[in-house]
Parts: sequence; structure tokens; C-alpha cells
Amino acid sequence: MKTIGLIGGMSWESSLLYYQIINERVKERKGGHHSAKSLMYSVDFQEVKDLQHQANWTAATKIMIESAQKLEAGGADVIVICTNTMHKMALEVMNSVSIPLLHIADATANKIISDKIKKVALLGTAFTMEEEFYKGRLINRFGLEVMVPDEADRVVIHDIIYHELCLGIINEHSKNNF
Repeated sequence: MKTIGLIGGMSWESSLLYYQIINERVKERKGGHHSAKSLMYSVDFQEVKDLQHQANWTAATKIMIESAQKLEAGGADVIVICTNTMHKMALEVMNSVSIPLLHIADATANKIISDKIKKVALLGTAFTMEEEFYKGRLINRFGLEVMVPDEADRVVIHDIIYHELCLGIINEHSKNNF
């Protein structure tokens, strides 16, 4: 079994779900008391969030590269970034290590295609919905038609993610807004 290197902390609630789901899948496939061999390097999300909203992607990329390199040095065989938004710098992260990075948009697209779906709605942070690093990959590599909400709805979704979900708050009213 390969060792998965998880770049987490963005937010830790999200990282918890990645860890849980990966281990549930390993247990389903292997049975018994099996669990995933994994390492997690968890960043301080406040620092990353501040850099995102300051559009300081250079400094954010440096954090991601250093995280990937620490995981590789720790024995990871593959890297997973535990968030959509930070795939913005996936290429730079990939180029900074000698082990593969599993891109979330590829896994997402493969599942969409296997379900014979051609048109999807993309919900996420404003960065994920508005920029090309995720949406463009779905369109250009997989031929999917990708829709995003209008600007007002993107603001609502972005705010719910940062002001509630990243803080572990599940609000019924916000759920209905989604």
C-alpha cells in the first residue's frame, strides 16, 4: 500500500473529511482493521486565507510547495491537496516534488464521466468558480460543460464557505441558500 501525503488545514474540518473518507474506502476495499498509510501536513488556514484574499498567490504557492516537499521527505508516495481552491497552484506543487500529485479536478471529472454526465454546476469558493484552474481543467481536459452561479450567488456561496463551513458551522438557512 502506498503512503498518501495530505496537504491539509484548509480548513481542518475539510481535512478531517478527506482523512475519514480515504480510510473508509480503504476499509471497504481491504476489510478488517485496514486503514490508509498516510501523512498529513496541516497548514495554518488563517495565514492561507489571508494570502488568498490579498491575492498573494506567490506566498501561498510557497506554503504549498514547502508542504509537499515535507510530505515527500517524510515518505509520502503521492500528494493530495485537501481543498479545491489551492489546486490553483497544483502545477507548481507538482513540479516541486518527484512524486505524483493527484489532482482533484481529474478525480471529479472521471467520476462525472463514469456517471455519463456531460454538464455540471461548479460550486466552491469564488476563486474556484471564477478562475480557470479548476473549471478550465474540467472543460479542456475532459470536454465537460461547466456552469457557475451568477455573481450574486457566487458571493453568497463564497461567504458561506469562509464564514461558516471553514469554521465548522452548518447553518440550515445557508444550506437552503445553496
